[in-house]
Amino acid sequence: MNRTRNKVSLILNYFLLALIASAMFLPFFWLVSASLQTYEEIISIPLTWLPSSPQWSNYWEVLTSPNVKLGLYFKNSFIVSTVITASVLLTSSMAGYALAKLRFPGRDLFFTFTLSTMMFPTFIFLIPVYYILRRFPFLGGNNFLGQGGSGALSSHAGLILPFVVSAWGIFLMRQFMMTIPDDFVDAARIDGASEFRIFTTIIAPLVKPAFVTLGIFQFIGSWNSFLWPLIVTTSAQHLMTLPVGLRMMVTAYSTTTVQNRLFAATVLGIIPTIVIFLALQRHYVKGITLSGIK
Repeated sequence: MNRTRNKVSLILNYFLLALIASAMFLPFFWLVSASLQTYEEIISIPLTWLPSSPQWSNYWEVLTSPNVKLGLYFKNSFIVSTVITASVLLTSSMAGYALAKLRFPGRDLFFTFTLSTMMFPTFIFLIPVYYILRRFPFLGGNNFLGQGGSGALSSHAGLILPFVVSAWGIFLMRQFMMTIPDDFVDAARIDGASEFRIFTTIIAPLVKPAFVTLGIFQFIGSWNSFLWPLIVTTSAQHLMTLPVGLRMMVTAYSTTTVQNRLFAATVLGIIPTIVIFLALQRHYVKGITLSGIK
């Protein structure tokens, strides 16, 4: 009786999971389908789930159109997302190690202060950060007083510098490193290993799942970032990233041609994040499980 009940419960659980997964996959399926449809099929009621004749030319038009510099958008997004992700992984792991395994005055106070920065909404920092980067010395034609040019806003640094440190990343790495026994670190110290060697040869390999988890979150977040790149690229369109470029497509095409090509560009834009997630999902799931994040 118990075995039969367990099988029924298992079947119901899988059915429920399949139902939820299908509901979440449905919008993505229609996005891909719409990228191959004509304008008339997209606006038809009820929805057209499958194109009568796939319009592969939508992708070709997006890739070759002189009005949409998709290659430039991809390059900028890749540069910005990669550098930000690498910087966050480095700073978060080193700060997490210091807060988890080093003992120094004010450690807990610093950790509390780091967590407190997560309570403020991001948009309240937009204006101060903008003016700081605008007055950044020795960049964009500025002198040592930060005057005379556009500062860091005229280069990729304007898109990268505000995000090289992540409070959430520090919290994640610190919590993960807290699960590593202190005996490993103490034994290495007794053997004469430096803190840098302990970090690189003992701690870093043990926190690989946390690295992957943080890297995926940060890369996807940076890749999809819209508000700050929109502010920066208003006066420096050569720095335009993919989300901002997709928004500009609305004005680059007429109303009757923008939808299907916008969908095609969107599909191309999400491919890198899907590939990264699928390639690292095993470590990602392990990192989520071990770090206790819900």
